[in-house]
Amino acid sequence: MNYIDWLGFVGVFQILLAYFLNVTKKVSTNSLVFILLNLVGASFACLASILLNYLPFVVLEGIWTLVSLYSLLNYYKII
Repeated sequence: MNYIDWLGFVGVFQILLAYFLNVTKKVSTNSLVFILLNLVGASFACLASILLNYLPFVVLEGIWTLVSLYSLLNYYKII
């Protein structure tokens, strides 16, 4: 595995971890942990998709990153 694979793997793992923690009721969708896991995970997965030049996942993960960023800004009442 190269660094792009690892970057994507870590990103997807973080997104899935956030989902697992939410489904098992360890964190809520409004918690900072959930928001940050999604934000960092989607950012890593998006970057890996950019480096792989795979546009469908660039769009998916890019939008996921923006939604997570919106949630973070909303969490801190910036917007």
